[in-house]
Amino acid sequence: MTAREWWADGERTLGTALGRLVPHEYAEPSLLPGWTRAHVLAHVAGNADAVTNLLHWARTGVETPMYPSAEARDAEIERRAALAPPELEAEVLAATRELAEAVASLPEEAWTAEVRTFQGRTVPATEVFWIRAREVWVHAVDLDAGVGFADAPEELLAAVVDEVFGAWSRRGAVPAVTVFAGDREWGSGGVAVAGSLADVAGWVTGRTAGEGLRCDGPLPALPRWI
Repeated sequence: MTAREWWADGERTLGTALGRLVPHEYAEPSLLPGWTRAHVLAHVAGNADAVTNLLHWARTGVETPMYPSAEARDAEIERRAALAPPELEAEVLAATRELAEAVASLPEEAWTAEVRTFQGRTVPATEVFWIRAREVWVHAVDLDAGVGFADAPEELLAAVVDEVFGAWSRRGAVPAVTVFAGDREWGSGGVAVAGSLADVAGWVTGRTAGEGLRCDGPLPALPRWI
């Protein structure tokens, strides 16, 4: 599957998870430590807006950052998380729809335009499919509404683990661990950890404590992902 297909499937999967929630569950904890389900949904809506900003940048050539600042991003998450569940659901669906419309209307030549991610990487506009696919799949799991990492495509899960290790490497924080999932391997030594791609992805992203993994010693503590 392509990143664009991962994105499309991920949006549908997120919609399925959202549709399973009843209003009182919005205020309950998500699988993302420190966030309720409402915070996750608020972030998902804000991320759709942010990716739409990148496509506006690609279309017009006018620099349009994903977020004005980290502070503005966080404040908008808190604003949306405080909404009544029907209002928050409406904002998630509206932001997702606007993103889909931006994708559909972007001229072919604009897909090669360079934009900048929130982390400061300069990438072609086509990178938005991976940026958004990663968000919707991981946060669909975070909603804890019947979607798990095992429901995601294996190649996407491998790409998520790649990204986690890449983020650790850029910060000089790769733990002393080698992780195996089938014929895939990450890390550079230390404790050996093995398991399914779904279990590995859950552990390295901080969503699980390592359930289902096999290890030749105690599972090490991991740095945060992002």
